[in-house]
Amino acid sequence: MTTLPANNPFRRGPQGADRTWPLLGYAAVTAALLIFLRGSVADGPARLLQPVLFGAFLLSLLFAYQWRAAGWAKTAVFALGIVFVLPFMGRDNTSYFDLVIQMLIFGALALGLNIVVGLAGLLDLGYIAFFAVGAYLWGVFGSPQFAEVSGNAAFATGINANFFWLFIPLGVLAAALVGVLIGLPVLKLKGDYLAIVTLGLGEVIRIFANNLDVTNGPQGIDAIESAPVPWLNSLAGTLGFAPDQYRLFFLYILVLIVIGIVILVNYRLDRSKIGRSWIAIREDEVAAQAMGVPLLRTKLLAFASGASFAGAMGVIFAAKQTFIDPKSFDYFQSIGVLSMVILGGMGNIAGVLLGAVVVTMLNLMILPTISEVLQGSFPNINPNLDPSKYQRLIFGLVLVLMMLYRPEGLLPSARRQAEMHQDDDPPPDSLEADNALQAGTSEVLSPGFSTRGENERTGSER
Repeated sequence: MTTLPANNPFRRGPQGADRTWPLLGYAAVTAALLIFLRGSVADGPARLLQPVLFGAFLLSLLFAYQWRAAGWAKTAVFALGIVFVLPFMGRDNTSYFDLVIQMLIFGALALGLNIVVGLAGLLDLGYIAFFAVGAYLWGVFGSPQFAEVSGNAAFATGINANFFWLFIPLGVLAAALVGVLIGLPVLKLKGDYLAIVTLGLGEVIRIFANNLDVTNGPQGIDAIESAPVPWLNSLAGTLGFAPDQYRLFFLYILVLIVIGIVILVNYRLDRSKIGRSWIAIREDEVAAQAMGVPLLRTKLLAFASGASFAGAMGVIFAAKQTFIDPKSFDYFQSIGVLSMVILGGMGNIAGVLLGAVVVTMLNLMILPTISEVLQGSFPNINPNLDPSKYQRLIFGLVLVLMMLYRPEGLLPSARRQAEMHQDDDPPPDSLEADNALQAGTSEVLSPGFSTRGENERTGSER
């Protein structure tokens, strides 16, 4: 029999000493620095500290999830960030609110794509098309564009904004339906062929949006409304938010609720029979079919599930931006969402969310801040040296380094980490296994690792 060492990634339960007080101390210190130094880092070269302080505070939320600590301490850290620090920073500087909402929107998109790519193993490069379906669904009906489409002047500002609540589930259904329609003709393909076809179908959706009159073509749709929530506006006013911040406050609360539902659904799917079927298809499609997994139905369910999250977030995105056009849904956006999944760690909910936060901060906060500081400090600097112009190059280099040194991602699942490093250490011999069994420090697994390791050795090595 073979054994795995005591620190193997499949061992259940939290590892390490209790870190309740270090967690509380780190969260309190980073929150205090972020709040009390916000004025000192608002101008000049000191602005470079803004992403550092904000990122350091966001790490406290990750540590609250990862570290072994008391439940009440973890709850306190999350409550500190979600209820107090982030709304306070958003009230003081609207750009923080906008950034956090974007992080959560792209986090939900990445979780949806994680189902298709991370669990089912279907490389989808046209995923942003489902996002566009939800955005245009509400964009057409919730804006003056509906008066143009219907020819009825009574809809000069769109339909009643209270229908926004109805269009969120409608966006889920519409995107899921498009996911099934896109999935049906391509699911017989695998690997690179599937990626190319889904990329083409995603571009077809964008080209439709660019040429149809109902979407107003390349000019896009503006003046998109969101649902009025008077009691929430009153609460925002009581908390000191300005009237022009009410919309972002409402969307912040809404996105938190939706991302919570998305995480719960992902968690349940990952641990369900359907989730195990997706993983079986990803690992070996032939073996999965031989064991009774219905390939077509299971793959279509993966496409529909992933697309549904994008559809819901598309509706919210349209309400947040108040303007959408086809350029918002090009294939670079699909690549960006896929990068979040790969960077964070495929198959792991927390890892995917971490990837979304890192990529969004890099695109919307870190590089723009560096560019503004350089332009302010050196007015005559060559425009070609603007870091924001090299966004794709910088992120491409980051991905190359990740593939070389940590291919499993920043925060991989235990299964993914074991798959990527299963051949790093040679399997122990029988004497080591017997000693480990007597010591009781290892788990006994099947002899498959030993057999495979023996077969990979050459005759001279044996």
